Amino acid sequence: MKKALRKTANIMAGFFTLIVSLFTLTSCQADDAISRDYRCFFIFDTSLHPLPCQLTGILGNTGHFCTIEASHRDGYRQLNTVRNFDGNAETILITTAKENQPGIALGANNRIIVGTSSYDFVLIAYDGQCANCLSNFGGTSYPLSWEQGGQRLHCARCGRSYDVNNGVVAAGDPGRQLLRYMAALDGPVLRVWN
Repeated sequence: MKKALRKTANIMAGFFTLIVSLFTLTSCQADDAISRDYRCFFIFDTSLHPLPCQLTGILGNTGHFCTIEASHRDGYRQLNTVRNFDGNAETILITTAKENQPGIALGANNRIIVGTSSYDFVLIAYDGQCANCLSNFGGTSYPLSWEQGGQRLHCARCGRSYDVNNGVVAAGDPGRQLLRYMAALDGPVLRVWN
């Protein structure tokens, strides 16, 4: 009887170990796509910037994306955004203490791209620099520009174009896909991080 109980306990322990291992492996798969090469931490409260703010306007609209760059002017942070579908540029002043928290980081060279994929309707964020040039040439200044009605991002350095909806190379030499960051819209607050 004790042998049977011990055997059952050993089988259960092995089964438990297998289940835990499977959960560990599958939980890491989503994180594998997230780049940790360059620090990214960004928070934007859409309730403080209602429409017609274009960054607020693109969120939740499939196929709509914005580049986001941060700078300082007259003691305030400002966000410089450019929409993908029409190239419209907007400067958003960040004037509240809530938003002017230290520690904002926008990837490799102070530039990220945020929007909702028209393929799977998921909010996504990419680094605003060419992943292949970052990897191949060093440095951090390989900005991507909108092309083909905002559905692709083009690198002038290597000639690659990336599909904005999934980050893969759509034209040019094969290579790495865009560096991706975590993105979430928690109520009115947009968060991008890694």
